Amino acid sequence: MDQEPITEKVINNFLTNEKETEEYVNSVYASLQSTGLYGLYLPALAEIPSDNSFDEVPANDSGIFGDLDQFKTISTNDILEKNWSDSYVTIQRANVVINRINNIPYASATTRNARKGEVEFIRALVYFNLIRLYGDVPLATAETTNPNQYFGKGRTPVDEVYQQIITDLKDAIDNLPVAATQPGRVIKTAAQTLLGKVYLTQGNYRLAKEQVDAVIASNVHGLVPIETLFDLNNENNKEIIFSVQFASGINGNTEGSVMYQQFSPSGTVDGAKGHNLPTKELYNLYSSSDKRKTVYVGITANGIPFNNKLKRPVNIVDGGSDFVVLRYADVLLMKAEIENKLDNILAVADPLNMVRNRAGLLNTTAITKAALSAAIEQERRLELVGEADRWFDLLKNGNAVSTMNAWFTAQNIPISITEKNLKLPIPQSQINTDPSIKQN
Repeated sequence: MDQEPITEKVINNFLTNEKETEEYVNSVYASLQSTGLYGLYLPALAEIPSDNSFDEVPANDSGIFGDLDQFKTISTNDILEKNWSDSYVTIQRANVVINRINNIPYASATTRNARKGEVEFIRALVYFNLIRLYGDVPLATAETTNPNQYFGKGRTPVDEVYQQIITDLKDAIDNLPVAATQPGRVIKTAAQTLLGKVYLTQGNYRLAKEQVDAVIASNVHGLVPIETLFDLNNENNKEIIFSVQFASGINGNTEGSVMYQQFSPSGTVDGAKGHNLPTKELYNLYSSSDKRKTVYVGITANGIPFNNKLKRPVNIVDGGSDFVVLRYADVLLMKAEIENKLDNILAVADPLNMVRNRAGLLNTTAITKAALSAAIEQERRLELVGEADRWFDLLKNGNAVSTMNAWFTAQNIPISITEKNLKLPIPQSQINTDPSIKQN
C-alpha cells in the first residue's frame, strides 16, 4: 500500500549512476537561482543596508526591502525567511552529492572529482554568506534523511563554520579543473578566489595573499573593456570567475530573473519596484571621466540612479543577465588591500591602478597606508556596485556603524545604528520550529 510515486523522482531511488548524478548536480547550481539567493534577495541583503544603495519606495512589497534600508528588519521579514530556507535547500542538495558521489560509478574519475569540487564550492559560498549575515548558524554537512536528528543542536559558532568553509574550498581546489567544460561551471580559480576572500575577511592576510596571487599567476583571467563586460553577448568572458547563470526565453521563461524589474526605478518599466537602487551620493562619486558612470550606473530623467549592469530583457520578469559573484577586478582590489594590510606599500598601487586605468582614470595619488586604504575602499564601491559586496566590505573593515551613521547624518536621515544592527534576526519560523536556535 505504501508505494513511491512513479511520476516524480524520489531521492532514495536516485543518484545511482553518472547520468542521474549529473542531473542532480545541475539542481545544486539551479538552487543558486532561487529567489532567496541570487535570484533576488541576496543582492538586496548585501547592498541595501549599505551606503551604496537605497529603497526608493520603502513601503513597496509590505516594506520587506524598506525595512532593510531603515534598519528595522524583524524576524518575520519574508526576505529572511526565504534567504534562510533557500540557503539550506542548497546546502542539503550539496550534502547529498558530497556524501554519495564517491560511490557512484563515473566513466571519468576526473569528472567525478570535478563535480564534487563544484558542489563543495557552492556549499562554502552559501555558508560564507550565511555567517556574514546572521553570525552563528546551524552547520549541516551530512545528508539529512531525518530532520528530527537536527532538533536541539542550536547554532554552530562562526569559527567552526569557517573551518568547514575552508576545508570545503581546499578540497575543491584540489578537485576542480583549470578551465570550465561548460559556461558557468565552477573552476579552480573560483575556489581560490573565494578562499582568498574568506581569509581576508578573517584577517589572515598572509594566507589570503597566497590564494589571490595564485589566481593572478594562473593567467586564466584578465580585465575586459568596461563597455562589453556586462553585455549579454559577452557573458562568461575572461574577467568572470564565477556567476550564477540566467537566460531569457528558456524553459517557459523559468531560467530568467526578476531582478531587472524589481531593481528598476518606479515608473521606468512595467511593475518596477525601485528596490536596491544606487544612491545619489554614490553616483556623484564617479568623476566625469569615469567610464563606469554610464556603463555601470545610469540615471533617469528624474535624477534617480539605477544599476545598468542588469540589461533590460524583452520580458521584464525574465531577465537574462547573469549575476556575477566573483570577477577579476575584485581579485585585483583584494590584492591591493592585502598588500596594504601587510605593509607592502610599494605593491599596492599597481593592482589598484589596473582597475582605475581600465575605467579611464589616472593612477592613484595615494601614497600612505591610510590614504591607500581609503582609495581601495572607494574603488571597491565604484567598481563592484550592485554585486553584493558593499555591506560585507563594511562588516569586514569594521566600520559599518561609523560609516552608516555618518552617511545618515549627511543625508539628514534620522537613523542611528549600533553594533546590534550588524547581524540580521534569525527567521522566527526557525526558532518556532526549534527553540534551541536562539535569536540574535
